[in-house]
Amino acid sequence: MTTQELVAQIKKKKSFLCIGLDVDLNKIPPHLLKEEDPIFAFNKAIIDATHHLCVAYKPNTAFYEAYGLKGWKALEKTIQYLNTNYPEIFTISDAKRGDIGNTSTMYAKAFFEDLAFDSVTVAPYMGKDSIEPFLAFENKHTIMLALTSNEGAFDFQTKKVEEKELYKAVLDTSKNWKNSENLMYVVGATKAEYFAEIRKIVPDSFLLVPGVGAQGGNLQDVCKYGLSANIGLLINSSRGIIYASKDEDFTEKSKLKAKELQKEMSKILSSRI
Repeated sequence: MTTQELVAQIKKKKSFLCIGLDVDLNKIPPHLLKEEDPIFAFNKAIIDATHHLCVAYKPNTAFYEAYGLKGWKALEKTIQYLNTNYPEIFTISDAKRGDIGNTSTMYAKAFFEDLAFDSVTVAPYMGKDSIEPFLAFENKHTIMLALTSNEGAFDFQTKKVEEKELYKAVLDTSKNWKNSENLMYVVGATKAEYFAEIRKIVPDSFLLVPGVGAQGGNLQDVCKYGLSANIGLLINSSRGIIYASKDEDFTEKSKLKAKELQKEMSKILSSRI
């Protein structure tokens, strides 16, 4: 999917919502555990209930890898279901991969070719030769960790290196990598005050923003400083939507939670589109 196609979907749906599919079998409605593949059954139900309210889905691969082969199969079935039934949806593999040379190429092939995701999250600590193999794939997007929402982000990301915070150095440097136009960045919603500084460095890049909802991030604050000329934001909500209920009405409750965010986003966009 191209960036232009993603922007077109945002404008059509009046939404820049991304829903995280982080499936924990201890948290899904108990009646689904009777299904042959409860992980996929849960994902399918959530997707069918919310696809018209969001523009992206983001499975975190850890929640599938934890269940071994059956978890990986459920992930494969989920992405196939999305690509077949809702091809307009932007898909993100939240895998946080990153290694040098051929290893990164193989990671990229796994997510872009075999599973056919539109994008994958990566960690930049090993530098350009760990990221450029992902960037080489046409019409695929590499979403690089920049400033994350966790407490430990302050251990390294905001430390100064030659009078510049490390996350700013990472953003600056990444713009010079080959095919850097295929880069997006992860910026946590709980760091809303940093968005203005980030936009000075990457004014037009898309930012994937976790942390709205359960982690305490504020949508209005993020949009105030983070929206770009082409919208440039994907706001992720996972637990707040998919675990809205453990009863048989879970799809309706999830749809209501997604609708709340979509309505708020529609109001924000109405003054910009």
